Amino acid sequence: MSADRDIDGWLAERGVTLMDARMRARGVLEEAGLTRPGKARMSEPKLMRAAEVLAERFFQVCADPACLQVATASGREPLRVEPRSHCARCGGSANRRAEVAFLEVCRNLDVHRVVVVGGSPAVREELESKLGNHIHLRMVDGTERRTSDRAKSDLEWADLVLVWGATELHHKVSGHYTHGPPAHHHKVVHVVRRGVAALLDEAMIHLQRAAVR
Repeated sequence: MSADRDIDGWLAERGVTLMDARMRARGVLEEAGLTRPGKARMSEPKLMRAAEVLAERFFQVCADPACLQVATASGREPLRVEPRSHCARCGGSANRRAEVAFLEVCRNLDVHRVVVVGGSPAVREELESKLGNHIHLRMVDGTERRTSDRAKSDLEWADLVLVWGATELHHKVSGHYTHGPPAHHHKVVHVVRRGVAALLDEAMIHLQRAAVR
């Protein structure tokens, strides 16, 4: 005999905790014939099908405006979730939210090659793993010697250069980029805040401002 579960508790485990969202989700499950009004429990086999029905119908999303915009454009109905760790776009992570938004801006503005100067080894590894499959990245260790010729090559190659001044970055390295040829100044962004989200937020602001000039 199959075990059964409390439906509201099962929904809450998936972030469907807000009253309106829970009522909407239950309504869809009732339409699919998986439950009925007033019924509190559902068998495990039906819950497996219920998960499929909800995934097909809804885009689970937090309250972030950028996430809501993506959910609305997805072709599925947005369903608010709380906590935001259940958001299908950002997973509740400020870094992930910034990474997804940055890639969207790059795609819209035809930005394909990005140089990041500075950052700890762990952060550079994170950027490579999250962004490297979508755009071309050059990660420059800010603690190692960089010749002016190599920096010039980076500047000529890149669509965007992020000089991360609040991290492990020697002035002799950063100077090659911030004081490089004037023709490349428009693509260089000097970031003074720490954190991946702050880095990518500054990059997006720069790109969006440049696009409207």
